Parts: sequence; structure tokens; C-alpha cells
Amino acid sequence: MKRLLLTLTLPLLFVGCASQKPTHMAFSPQIPDVNQQISRTIPISLETLDTRNVEYVARFIEKGTETRLVSPSEPPKLQLDEVFRNGFTQAGYQIDPGASNSVQIQLEELQMDVTKKTFGYEAKHSVLIAVQARNSTQELVKRYKAKGTLKGPLTPDFATLELDMNKLLGQLSGEILNDPELNQFLQK
Repeated sequence: MKRLLLTLTLPLLFVGCASQKPTHMAFSPQIPDVNQQISRTIPISLETLDTRNVEYVARFIEKGTETRLVSPSEPPKLQLDEVFRNGFTQAGYQIDPGASNSVQIQLEELQMDVTKKTFGYEAKHSVLIAVQARNSTQELVKRYKAKGTLKGPLTPDFATLELDMNKLLGQLSGEILNDPELNQFLQK
């Protein structure tokens, strides 16, 4: 009798878990490999802003159902600020709020669209970061963009989606921190 009861309740537990849809995504971008850019320490001030027009980071689109929006579990601005502070420090800069050379990081887009297909899903994601650097005489503004696509069978696993977005954020952060033009500009 116990065996029959256990056999009947286990599937119900899995159905209950499957119907719970997460409402937040956790991002934790890693500090990318950063090349030493300068021979002497140069002070820079650093500011990170989130200028996105939307609060969510993912849209789940399935034909015949309402689009589900998913927010980040932590503000992406705080995570990117930590990545860039550590990255610029590794590159040889000293973060100093009173420095004459400044870097402003603006997160303009952090978006993932996950479309449910008949036999799987497709996730398209993009990140856009604008960098505004100032030295004593000039200003440099550059935009860095990265896009990615992830396809899979059945329904997407949140951990897989988060990991893919973290890789994209790490790739773009590394591109910014190792950009020869930006580093040369900050050394003037």
C-alpha cells in the first residue's frame, strides 16, 4: 500500500515543481582576462550607470500565451561596476573618485528573448555598453555590442540561459577593458 501511495505522489510533486516558473534571473559576470595596459599607475574615476529603458532582462514568448517578463535578481549596474573596478585595477589603473581622467560605463541594453518553438526554444540575447572616457583635454565615446543565440530542445533551463548571458557579459567586458584605443586615450 505504501508503495502504491509513493508511486502516485511522486509524479504530483514533479508536476508541482514544473509549474513554478522563476521570476528572476541571476547574473554573475566573471572578471575577464585583462592585460596589463600601463607601466605606471594612472588614477581614473569610474562611474557605472544603467540607462536601459526596461527593467526586465528576459522575455519568454510562446504562441497563444501571454509574454512573461523576467527581472534580474540583482541590479546589473552593481555587478558590472564590480567587474570594471576589478578589471581596470588589474590593467594597472587606480580607481580614484577625484581623478582628472574618468570613465563612465553605461549599460544601454541587456536583453534576452526566448521563443518557444514546436520542438524546442531559441534564445536571442544582446548586450550594449557605451563607454564615455574623458582625459584632461578630450572625450572619447564608444559603443560595444555583443549578440548571441542559444537553441535547445524542449523548454529552456534557467541556469543554461544565465550561463550564456554571463559569458556574453564577460566577453564584452574583456573587449572594453583590453581595448587599445580606450587604454591609449586614458594614458594621455
